Amino acid sequence: MTIDDTLVAALILLGCFVLLIAAVGIVRLPDVYCRSHALGKGMTLGISLLLIALWLHLGTDAAGIKVPLAIAFLFATIPVASHLLSRVAYRTGIPYHKAGTDSPENKEPR
Repeated sequence: MTIDDTLVAALILLGCFVLLIAAVGIVRLPDVYCRSHALGKGMTLGISLLLIALWLHLGTDAAGIKVPLAIAFLFATIPVASHLLSRVAYRTGIPYHKAGTDSPENKEPR
């Protein structure tokens, strides 16, 4: 295994880890605004890391300018879509999560 293969494997693992954290954030975060933030940041970074690994694996001869162009489009579209989802939620009146409402201290003992 060469140093290039090790770097590609590390980028793939890191990209998958970031995507996993984003998926957990979507499931665990309390409201649409926090979920949109997790989606926008995690997907942009995770997919970009996976595409960089693909670019290093294929080489510049096979991939050429396609992979960097795809990364540029990701950075241009995913954050904008995340922002628009939050804006639509705000304009339709979806409430924010109030801090402390889910904490165990605020629940009545049984």
